[in-house]
Amino acid sequence: MESKYVTISVKIPREIKEKLEKAGISPSKVVKKALMDIVKEIELKELEKEIEKFEDILAKIPAERVVKSIREDRER
Repeated sequence: MESKYVTISVKIPREIKEKLEKAGISPSKVVKKALMDIVKEIELKELEKEIEKFEDILAKIPAERVVKSIREDRER
């Protein structure tokens, strides 16, 4: 069975590691969070590009039709 996780290593100056530890901050948690945040940004940018593909189509739908659909859904 293959693990869902991989190990990476990062070299940082000893002084930085010591300051983080003194502050009670785990360097590995900081790196993990930073990488996860970057991936979220990438995914958001990809979604924005996908949404742009539909803007022309959505612009053709009259606002009245959208409002009517929302009202119908709420009444159900």
